[in-house]
Amino acid sequence: MMQKPPPEDFLLKETNPHLGGGKVTGDKLASTYDLVEQMYYLYVRVVKAKDLPAKDVTGSCDPYVEVKLGNYKGTTRHFEKKSNPEWSQVFAFSKDRIQASVLEVTVKDKDSLKDDFIGRVLFDLNEVPRRVPPDSPLAPQWYRLDDKKGERAKGELMLAVWMGTQADEAFPEAWNSDAATVSGADGLANMRSKVYLSPKLWYLRVNIIEAQDLQPSDKGRYPEVFVKAILGNQALRTRISQSRTINPMWNEDLMFVAAEPFEEPLILSVEDRVAPNKDEVLGRCAIPLQYIDRRLDHRPVNTRWFNLEKHVVVVEGEKKKEIKFSSRIHMRICLEGGYHVLDESTHYSSDLRPTAKQLWKNNIGVLELGILSAQGLMPMKTKDGRGTTDAYCVAKYGQKWVRTRTIIDSFIPRWNEQYTWEVFDPCTVITIGVFDNCHLHGGDKAGGSKDARIGKVRIRLSTLETDRVYTHSYPLLVLHPNGVKKMGEIHLAVRFTCSSLLNMLHMYSHPLLPKMHYIHPLTVSQLDSLRHQATQIVSMRLTRAEPPLRKEVVEYMLDVGSHMWSMRRSKANFFRIMGVFSGLIAVGKWFDQICHWRNPITTVLIHILFIILVMYPELILPTIFLYLFLIGVWHYRWRPRHPPHMDTRLSHADSAHPDELNEEFDTFPTSSPPDVVRMRYDRLRSIAGRIQTVVGDLATQGERLQSLLSWRDPRASALFVLFCLVSAIVLYVTPFQVVAFLSGIYVLRHPRFRYKLPSVPLNFFRRLPARTDCML
Repeated sequence: MMQKPPPEDFLLKETNPHLGGGKVTGDKLASTYDLVEQMYYLYVRVVKAKDLPAKDVTGSCDPYVEVKLGNYKGTTRHFEKKSNPEWSQVFAFSKDRIQASVLEVTVKDKDSLKDDFIGRVLFDLNEVPRRVPPDSPLAPQWYRLDDKKGERAKGELMLAVWMGTQADEAFPEAWNSDAATVSGADGLANMRSKVYLSPKLWYLRVNIIEAQDLQPSDKGRYPEVFVKAILGNQALRTRISQSRTINPMWNEDLMFVAAEPFEEPLILSVEDRVAPNKDEVLGRCAIPLQYIDRRLDHRPVNTRWFNLEKHVVVVEGEKKKEIKFSSRIHMRICLEGGYHVLDESTHYSSDLRPTAKQLWKNNIGVLELGILSAQGLMPMKTKDGRGTTDAYCVAKYGQKWVRTRTIIDSFIPRWNEQYTWEVFDPCTVITIGVFDNCHLHGGDKAGGSKDARIGKVRIRLSTLETDRVYTHSYPLLVLHPNGVKKMGEIHLAVRFTCSSLLNMLHMYSHPLLPKMHYIHPLTVSQLDSLRHQATQIVSMRLTRAEPPLRKEVVEYMLDVGSHMWSMRRSKANFFRIMGVFSGLIAVGKWFDQICHWRNPITTVLIHILFIILVMYPELILPTIFLYLFLIGVWHYRWRPRHPPHMDTRLSHADSAHPDELNEEFDTFPTSSPPDVVRMRYDRLRSIAGRIQTVVGDLATQGERLQSLLSWRDPRASALFVLFCLVSAIVLYVTPFQVVAFLSGIYVLRHPRFRYKLPSVPLNFFRRLPARTDCML
């Protein structure tokens, strides 16, 4: 099945940026910060001051430093009543935006009415030294302060001024001239680049075996006992025990997700169902996770008895007496270190290692990512009556998340930041997302606004050639209720370096997930529930970082909600299946043409090949594998040279009906009007009816095969049994090569010897009974 190519605007574009200052050696680059374009900054490090003059009767001042370059101005924090302050702050001014030839560093005294001038230091930019890592940091020096007339004033200021690049170690924490319009410490913190680590996640297995000596309040009834387990926001319960006694048994597993450091205990309560909506607690216990056994393989851990505490207040006359019952519960609890806790879909997971570090293999290479720039971004919000975008990027691979700095008010932001990850499996995916920062100007106070998604890109490492630098511009495509929309383009540079080719090739023989997933597999429903809990824990922990990586960002990167029903996605998956079987369908059509002699020369050649293979059957398998080898070598010339990217045609995003998209973006449970829900339900019933018919037809064919020897139709079964006896005798006395030759010649016979009516075996098969007669 051939599909139309996506629009030109939605395609991947190869670029040729000036990476690493042009230090290129073949496909490899020569410096450690070589996957980005160099951006030059003027750095000013304000360290401290001494001997500042007193401006009031107390003999001290409230000093702060103002660094001014053209129209850009940055200030340090101020100190109260201190003549020898220490700031240790760094300011970075982009060279592309420098509009002056003199840098002015002024010390001022904070005042409620007007700040007083203390002194200043001037620098000629032509005299500023240049520093490039790995050079050591430039040592700060003492500079005497001058007054406005250029004469010497009282006090000295320790400074360091140099010209460097974004590779400078002072750059991440420096005040940036891009943030000149951002005010407040929170706003500045929310725009800096940061690296985050996902919490270490464990599966917690709670095997509840039995309980003893329970004390139900009603002695005259059989208790209906179950166990409820709570860990943080996760709550699970066992089934009601079949043994209706005070010593119930379950032998049931409950699975949770726990994150280090373990902050909350596991709380277990044994409860009795005394009424349809009323449960009585028979005992409770809290178990800290720090003291639970950790299992690395399938060997069982020891069981333990835990005391269940229940306090009952008994009134005797006018006195209240507290009686303490102590029941027990028998359990096997362990933290599973042999599983990988899935917080991403297995189709594009970035990490497949088990939780326990003792089971990790050595890394096979390094992934380097250069986030260069974006182009043509759409305005995401309105400020001062005009559209604007404050864009930043987030990249996630393994447990490491990176966030670039925010570029203020730009539709063509340039980040030029480079990051690296260790690679342990080549069949993994890195995800890069672009977002609009809505928390720079008091967004948290203005109703809790969310960072808007601009788009994301996925790159599978196994599709990359090793040691090659890929520089491409990826379209940022987002699906909206009114259709697919291009939000801009992101320019990336990617390189996957392999440390050992042999180890990487050996990885292809290993199972995708750790062995515990196959020795003790989890059910599909368990995996879905545990993945949901894992994503909630990761988003909650990253939200507590400073600056926070917000919940909407984490959920978009982890693709939360991708399992929900979507008519568009169902169509896309159907046509993907048809694309998989299109090769078999094409072979079937070609063979049908051979059988009907549409091209006599080809049919004669196939006859000759068939006779050779019948005469020499040992050539069959070598011929097949040689044919596959030649096809692979032939296709090598047209191998993909670019990484894969989001395909709107494959996703059916550009041809989806508006109501289908509206349904995809609907909440769960639905919030649509009843008429719309009724229409969608009827549509779903219609589609399900077709699927039901196809499934029923498949079941019918299978039941006809079963009925051959079931004697449901005694005449058909007798004919088939007699046919099997005759076939066994004929095949025993006839050489196999003769049978194969005659069968092939019969199948490839000329159309003159064919009939348009169905064949006798097909007629016989269609007359066999199926169980459709027994269906209501």
